[in-house]
Amino acid sequence: MFFADYHVHTSFSSDCQESMENQIQKAIELGLKEIALTDHVDFDYPDPQFPFMIDYDKYMIEFDRIKEKYKDKINIILGVEIGYQPHIVNELNDFFSKYNFQFIICSMHACDRLDLYNGDFFKGKEQKNAYLRYFECVLDNVKKYNYYDVYGHLDYINRYGNYENKILSYEDYSDIIDTILKTIIEAGKGIEINTSGFRYGLGHPSPQFAIVKRYKELGGEIITVGSDAHRKEDICSHFDCAYEMLKKAGFSKITVFKNRKASFVNI
Repeated sequence: MFFADYHVHTSFSSDCQESMENQIQKAIELGLKEIALTDHVDFDYPDPQFPFMIDYDKYMIEFDRIKEKYKDKINIILGVEIGYQPHIVNELNDFFSKYNFQFIICSMHACDRLDLYNGDFFKGKEQKNAYLRYFECVLDNVKKYNYYDVYGHLDYINRYGNYENKILSYEDYSDIIDTILKTIIEAGKGIEINTSGFRYGLGHPSPQFAIVKRYKELGGEIITVGSDAHRKEDICSHFDCAYEMLKKAGFSKITVFKNRKASFVNI
């Protein structure tokens, strides 16, 4: 029995067709106590095919309806996944002044204003240089911005790129990854285990075990588990692997949030 899925999308996200109600019903079917709906908000996303912008006035009408309808069956968390870029801080500040989110994931879907998903970022870059530049951008992000609760899919970079393999070894980037983790910990923030890496054929979640273990060694405590589900079938996918990985890394609890305040639940 799993307690919560803290990274779930709905049809309000540009890349998802699953209704909010379908996602909630599936979570209830699975016996979850909580679910965090974390739809995409990416200001100035470089691919116009995916605007990743949401009319939250309309969104809140549906969210409030669903939350009330299922209040006796599951706790529904109003979350969001922001796609951070350094030049959109003013837009983010304005956005967060209007809505009372309980949980915020900070992710990076574009680096140097180039799209990771469609491959623009990788053009003209050898694999190691591309991965290193990605981590340099992540480090810059967490040094400059801290209005979030967990950093999303920390080693997201190896999902994409037209390379022979998608192997990303922690040891090859340990210095900069350690600095990123220390910065996140010192800011009182956390990371997520995002199980979509299994669905992308990587054979592991994001971040991979070595990074999660290092996070724990450095004093990290705040860690959520999310499926990054864009279909109801993917809610809680590979959570058994994620929970075992957490235990192996030294964690005995997962993190949940209420009004952006962290608390802990035994695995």
